[in-house]
Amino acid sequence: MDFRKVPNISIDCIIFGLSTNGINILLSKRVLNMHDDQYPVIDDWMLTSGYIMKDESLDEAALRIFSNLTGLKQVYYKQFGTFGNPDRVKNNKDLLWMLSRDINPRVISVAYYFLLSKEKVTLKKQNVKWFSIKQIPQLGFDHEDIIASAYDDLKQKVLTEPVIFELLPDKFTLNELQQAYESVLDIKIDNRNFRKKIISKTYIVPLAEKRTGVSKKPANLYMFSRDIYEKTKSKHQLINF
Repeated sequence: MDFRKVPNISIDCIIFGLSTNGINILLSKRVLNMHDDQYPVIDDWMLTSGYIMKDESLDEAALRIFSNLTGLKQVYYKQFGTFGNPDRVKNNKDLLWMLSRDINPRVISVAYYFLLSKEKVTLKKQNVKWFSIKQIPQLGFDHEDIIASAYDDLKQKVLTEPVIFELLPDKFTLNELQQAYESVLDIKIDNRNFRKKIISKTYIVPLAEKRTGVSKKPANLYMFSRDIYEKTKSKHQLINF
């Protein structure tokens, strides 16, 4: 690989993970202390970002950054936007952070989001943490705006493509699927109507297995069949709410 970096262009990675408390975002810690009163102390959070190498495509760079953070390689991802407003560096902390790393403040970011079930990943770095989408801390740069844009895109995507299953384990219960939709769309779904709709979808395949090891009564497990979905998607719509 040619390890020379493409200047003034970065990749920003929005990593969505689903857990029992809903949709989460994986953020990276940003710390800098110049030990000088004329410089602010930086101790906050931001999206995981990185440069593009000279011989990489945008997708290759995004997957490399994501894999270095999570150890995963096979995952759903989407390039959803580019952010390059000249006022992206909003305050002295952002400017100091970039200058300390010899980064030109005029940076254009190509943004990707990734979808995964939190149980599938063991974080490889200590300076990252999951946050609820509803309790995101103050972030550097325009990263709050980027997350909002990614989340809006995701909510539209789950209504037109079967990406909701990327957030679930390979085997899931109907309650877990319903909770996934409720978490992403931030809505409450009628349980009885939801189950009727689910049972009619041939691409959601019942298994001869149950979820055990929980306090509640064991629940039937299901899996998503992409093969069946691809063969029948012209005949069947995704679940409507």
